[in-house]
Amino acid sequence: MRIAIIGTGNVGGAIARGLKGKGHAVTLGARRPEAPEVRATAEAAGAAIATPAAAAAGAEVVILALPWSAAEGAVRALGDLSGRVVIDCMNPLGMVNGALGLMVGHTTSGGEIVAGWLPGAHVVKTLNQVGAEIMARNDHLSHRPVQFVAGDEPQAKQMAMALLIDLGFEPLDAGDLTRARLLEPLAMVWINQAILRGKGRDWALAAVTAE
Repeated sequence: MRIAIIGTGNVGGAIARGLKGKGHAVTLGARRPEAPEVRATAEAAGAAIATPAAAAAGAEVVILALPWSAAEGAVRALGDLSGRVVIDCMNPLGMVNGALGLMVGHTTSGGEIVAGWLPGAHVVKTLNQVGAEIMARNDHLSHRPVQFVAGDEPQAKQMAMALLIDLGFEPLDAGDLTRARLLEPLAMVWINQAILRGKGRDWALAAVTAE
């Protein structure tokens, strides 16, 4: 697949490294393509570099890996992505009553808000339920980690699931995009354990079934 990753921070770089050698043409979309840290990330991942709009324009799948505070302007600036698969791996995080929390929930989700910014795009919510380290590599874990997937367009979800398999995850269909309202709080479970409860970042949720 031709994949654009918009955002070159920890998450964007980890996904790019995880997809290295899997047969995809990956382009990192960066505001400053010439920045040394962007070039280093691209070299480590075997990826090309372009401006965000140029990267998205040439992609079949666009992966959004941006901080929520900067997301709206950056996503709207990508232009018309009608008919394109857009994987939203962002969580709508911010400070709530003095602590890190979700800015939206119950009646909407970050995934649904992103879909509103990109009319006509096939938005899929996934890759938001674990830390960046597990996106880059997870074959050392005792069980295959799970990633739930929410979206309205079946083919778009299938394409997202294929990428999840390439990244070492077991994809599970969570339903339509409104189910992002479940997946984003699930990210808070991981954050709570990893950061606030001392478990660390080298773990993920798994779906374990009886044989």
